[in-house]
Amino acid sequence: MSLYSRLLTTHAAIYERTGGLLGHRLLGVPTILLQTTGRKSGLQRSSALVYAVDDQHPETLLVVASNGGADRPPAWLLNINAKSDVTVQLRRKKYPATATPIFPGEPDYDRLMKLCDDNNKGRYARYRSMTKRPIPVVALTPR
Repeated sequence: MSLYSRLLTTHAAIYERTGGLLGHRLLGVPTILLQTTGRKSGLQRSSALVYAVDDQHPETLLVVASNGGADRPPAWLLNINAKSDVTVQLRRKKYPATATPIFPGEPDYDRLMKLCDDNNKGRYARYRSMTKRPIPVVALTPR
């Protein structure tokens, strides 16, 4: 496991174990915990992810399935493709949401990706240049 992977795993564990008291920011950017249901195991999985707020729908949070620019998507994206019902933890607040992937070429993709990229200090533009895989923005809408 790389140092960066260990950092992300540790960060998610701190966020989860402190009930959101600690962990909202990682490397200067805001993060949430996204809980998905494992598509094979059926177990709950948590991922700490950088998020942005949809400026046209402020109740909707946005995350990007970049997987650091890897050629394979993150496991949490595969999980939401199998079951779109998720749980979001923003700081100390937990709530159910529906996850909807939005891919390049779909309406609003460019606007939403720009919001996310600006919020993540331009990292997503770099990740997109590292892979041929289409990187979706995932809208998390409260249920």
